[in-house]
Amino acid sequence: MFFVVNKEKISAYLVSVLTVIVLFITANIITTNKVNTIATSSNPNRLLPIYNVKTNDKKVALTMNCAWNADDIDSILNTLKANNVNITFFMVGDWIDKYPEFAKKIYEAGNEIGSHSNTHPHVNNISKEKNAEELKLCNEKIEKITGKKTNLYRAPYGEYNNNVLQVAEDEGYKTIQWNLDTLDYSGLTGEEMWNRIGDKLENGSIILSHNGTKHTADSLDMLIKNIKQKGFEIVKISDLIYDNNYKIDVNGTQIKK
Repeated sequence: MFFVVNKEKISAYLVSVLTVIVLFITANIITTNKVNTIATSSNPNRLLPIYNVKTNDKKVALTMNCAWNADDIDSILNTLKANNVNITFFMVGDWIDKYPEFAKKIYEAGNEIGSHSNTHPHVNNISKEKNAEELKLCNEKIEKITGKKTNLYRAPYGEYNNNVLQVAEDEGYKTIQWNLDTLDYSGLTGEEMWNRIGDKLENGSIILSHNGTKHTADSLDMLIKNIKQKGFEIVKISDLIYDNNYKIDVNGTQIKK
């Protein structure tokens, strides 16, 4: 018995089969991606730090990380005093070791000191125990300067994961991020910094800056005056955030319950 082979039919059949296979694979890829995206964007177990605060008060917090030199600290403190402003300084423990007299000056001028870790490591890459040690050692140095412990923490490089945040919470800290970055560490001028943040200021904003940069000290007076001109009061972190009965939404906004 002989079969007549119809090449056109076979070709059409093969094309159909291949099409089905390709569509199947594509559908599975899309489905997998959708599942992963949903799991990532709405993961109820994901912890977040405080990026900003929902408030009706026209208040913003100016924060300054101290991890490099201390050459501009006197200038910064003079500017803050002249403008009748106190802010929150997040200090690395190693920085306090090098410049204890400046850490003391900052605190005695009425400013607030928070922890920025002890050695400024990449905290996502170290163990829970090491994270706890970084917090403990830095807090001991802050307590020696101020006579009291701090409950404010800013992770180095702005890095965090659930382990980092859970350790901080277990140790009694509120982890503070920011929603406005001056990018002063990149060498921007004061005008460039203001252009970055001026139109984005809103109630409850937290602003990131650093000492030891090229233009932070010589731009600080202008930045403060511009912020005030927009009607905002500049406060310390502890005068902006809620101590209890709050939640943090998916954007990192602290909201009073």
